[in-house]
Amino acid sequence: MSINVSQIVLHQLILTPVEEGQAPQLATQLRHELLPITSEVEQMMLQLHQGYQNKTKGYGIFQDSSEFAQLLNNLLEQETDFLTMSHQAAQRLSQELSQYVFADSGTFVMCQYNFLATDYLFIALLDSRSSMLVDENLEIHRTQYLDINQFDIAARINLTELQLKADSNRYLTFVKGRVGRKVGDFFMAFLGAETGLDPQVQNQCLLQAVSDYCEQGELSQEQTYAVKKQVFEYCKGQINAGDEIALGDLSENIPKLNEQSFSEFTVEQDYGLEQSIPPMRSALKSLTKFSGSGKGVTLSFDAELLNNRIVWDEMTDTLTIKGIPPNLRDQLQKQKA
Repeated sequence: MSINVSQIVLHQLILTPVEEGQAPQLATQLRHELLPITSEVEQMMLQLHQGYQNKTKGYGIFQDSSEFAQLLNNLLEQETDFLTMSHQAAQRLSQELSQYVFADSGTFVMCQYNFLATDYLFIALLDSRSSMLVDENLEIHRTQYLDINQFDIAARINLTELQLKADSNRYLTFVKGRVGRKVGDFFMAFLGAETGLDPQVQNQCLLQAVSDYCEQGELSQEQTYAVKKQVFEYCKGQINAGDEIALGDLSENIPKLNEQSFSEFTVEQDYGLEQSIPPMRSALKSLTKFSGSGKGVTLSFDAELLNNRIVWDEMTDTLTIKGIPPNLRDQLQKQKA
């Protein structure tokens, strides 16, 4: 798969020394022309695009008062150019980031590109790393490089969706990084955005809908497990392919119950599901597994084992396991000896 970069520029955000106890200050070093589009540039952006796809992301929409949205609108309406907008964005980013204790120097990347017939605007603050380089004379030199594999401060706007579907609740995404919610808050403030699609809620609603669908179909425990496994296998395939859960495709992968498809059932019962849902592996695991931990005990087992090899007695709050895993049995036997 290839990526087509149309415009890209880099700027520097530089942390300036301040006295102890003072808020961090970031200065901007602005580039005054766009980068030429080379194979190296497109390869870098392809790696950033692929890395971003694998990140845990939050979803948002622009507020009516968003200054960034106005800058973007001016760009799309050709009332300003890409370089001018990048200067304004870099300076705004510097001002916003200076309010946080985790503020640090970095390379600001702003790029407009097309991937699979979709236009994107990508914004990120990349860290620099130091390494050693051996030249043709086998001399060792210190070199600096951009860390394009690990980044926590990044956002992307789906320009195609924004222009074609203004009421979308998912055209804007940002990385939920290691710093936690502060990064989310920071990007929301920088972009002038508010929360949009909630993938966690969508996944939980999907799980509930699948359970209710099986229940209204009066399926046996074995039949219910089979349907849930079909749902999980489809969702796992979408995760592995880097795609979202398409409700229509999912519906075609599981049987009709009471002459009603799954997608028809979700609409009739008004679960509020999107037609396309970002999958969350941790949530979807509960389709085929039971798991839990507490008081020093962690258990996880396939749902099909319940009332078979694993029996739950609700009155005594106990689980009986018939045929424990061999490696666990070996550990117990060694402990007994």
